[in-house]
Amino acid sequence: MRYALHRLLQAVPVFFVTTFLIYAMVFALPGDPIVALAGDKPLPDEVLHTLRERYHLNDPLIVQYGLYMLNAFQGDLGETFTGQPVSELLQGRWAVTAQLAVTAWIFELVVGIGLGVIAGLRRGGIADTAVLAGTTFVIAVPVFVVGYTAQITLGLNLSLFPTAGVDEGWPVSYLLPGMVLGSFGLAYVARLTRTSLIENMRADYIRTARAKGLRRRRVIGRHALRNSLIPVITFLGVDFGNLMAGAVVTEGIFNLPGIGQQVFQSIQLQEGPVVVGIVTMLVMIFILVNLLVDLLYGVLDPRIRRG
Repeated sequence: MRYALHRLLQAVPVFFVTTFLIYAMVFALPGDPIVALAGDKPLPDEVLHTLRERYHLNDPLIVQYGLYMLNAFQGDLGETFTGQPVSELLQGRWAVTAQLAVTAWIFELVVGIGLGVIAGLRRGGIADTAVLAGTTFVIAVPVFVVGYTAQITLGLNLSLFPTAGVDEGWPVSYLLPGMVLGSFGLAYVARLTRTSLIENMRADYIRTARAKGLRRRRVIGRHALRNSLIPVITFLGVDFGNLMAGAVVTEGIFNLPGIGQQVFQSIQLQEGPVVVGIVTMLVMIFILVNLLVDLLYGVLDPRIRRG
């Protein structure tokens, strides 16, 4: 509990500093969102003044941020400049992006660690070479190229997966976009698992375990792989937040109505409250996932929590 509380207290200042910087950057964008809302028709000065007062645009930035966070802690993420609550706007979109991110994350976890273990235990062999070559190729190719290629080949030509939309629900509609979104993280997970496993297989405690006559499966699973997964878990924890935030391109390719698509539209319309609301929630998810990763550290390696 002391270890968990210490990590939780460390996350508090990170949350406030990060959200303030995001708020400042979004509302420091050039242009007046109220004027942009009116389009080509100029608004009367009285209307401009009323709307700016309503959305606190005339207040100092720190006051705007304080009022926003006070409302956010009460579950109110503000309104768009057309009067629609941000929480209502995002209500149906969070589930789409969350399901996409979870699908991609599971794909990274299972396939990435599996490939990394195979390559690490067969260092220098055909499997190791194939994993290294394949992951290098995936990292080098842009996500939109992988997305459109997978959509045309696996979706249209071979008809293995749906090509767009979420009509068939989870997981069918999310398998192909999830594999595309998770392919880059999978490459890093596989390489990281391979490198870490190779290093641990050379360690003294592994030689001691072998000298005691332990079975190879037990030596690898109980000792080598357990310690090798610590850096992998770090990456997977951080990458879950990246998957949530980085779904803009993938959602665009596969026409998924998630928050990535909404962020893109809101930036175009200068809807600052929507962008800040989405990013604030992403920051909270990112911090919570990293807190869970820290706690998993203590489970995998007792020396960490004792330190």
